[in-house]
Amino acid sequence: MTTALVLGAGGLTGQAFHLGVLTALQDLTGFDGREADVVVGTSAGSLVAAALTAGFSAADQVALLLGDPPSAEARSRLRSLRMRASGLPAREQEVRLRRGPLAPGALLAAARRPWGVRPGALVSGLIPAGRNTTHGISRGISHLHGQDWPGSQLRICAVRARDARRVVFGTPTAPTVDVGTAVAASCAIPGYFSPVFIHGQPYVDGGAHSPTNADVLRADEPDLVVICSPMSFGPGGGTRSPDALIRLAVRRYLGREVRLLRRRGATVVVFQPSPRDLAAMGVNPMRLLRGQEVVETAAATVRSRLQARPELHDQLGQR
Repeated sequence: MTTALVLGAGGLTGQAFHLGVLTALQDLTGFDGREADVVVGTSAGSLVAAALTAGFSAADQVALLLGDPPSAEARSRLRSLRMRASGLPAREQEVRLRRGPLAPGALLAAARRPWGVRPGALVSGLIPAGRNTTHGISRGISHLHGQDWPGSQLRICAVRARDARRVVFGTPTAPTVDVGTAVAASCAIPGYFSPVFIHGQPYVDGGAHSPTNADVLRADEPDLVVICSPMSFGPGGGTRSPDALIRLAVRRYLGREVRLLRRRGATVVVFQPSPRDLAAMGVNPMRLLRGQEVVETAAATVRSRLQARPELHDQLGQR
């Protein structure tokens, strides 16, 4: 049985939501994200995906996120990674960014093939570049993977600003790059973070194309796809939140991707924030004020979902 895990965008609160969902799934069904055949990560999801494919469980990632001691296995792994880290090459020098739109030519590129460009991806090239660096992100992930890509298991989504096209690192058509740089590109929120330059081209957050990018799995035809979408909302929740319009748009994108995968024969299980999750997460995804509450509430949402639909327990436990 081929399994895929899709981890969407959502900032720091989205990262905590992912980890709450994944810890609950492992505890309650045995579904371990580290064992998925393919892991697709976008923005915050790319951080969790990179750590999973480096061997760090969701529970250990929760501990590290909240500043608690991880397991003995994780501590041992971290020690060996720190020893290896001193041999990593230094990052390229910062590229001097011009004033004005990051990639004004994106508009012309989009006009040539309007069917292949999403509005959010186009806008990401037409606004000024952010000034906050992603070096800390890339350096931290590089410690986990070094210069090696973990085979075909990991896929990281970003947007090439020059033509507003999605690029999925870890696939044959994408530029060759290390995991740390790919994750930094996927996390480079337009207008907030500086773009990440790869082979001379600026890349920004993959969430500008789609907050989940689950459709990149269409050619794999997996049997089971588990999607965690922090930026949308589950049935009955989200319509009264301050960011309801954004979440509704994300939910619609996600719905199209889910229908595509189901038409290709996949069993798709989606986890989205409940009203309680949204209250814990707050409206600013970049401020993780109640990290432990977000994790625990997300885990409780999964538990309630599995209790209400026992067939999901069977589907997730069949790998």
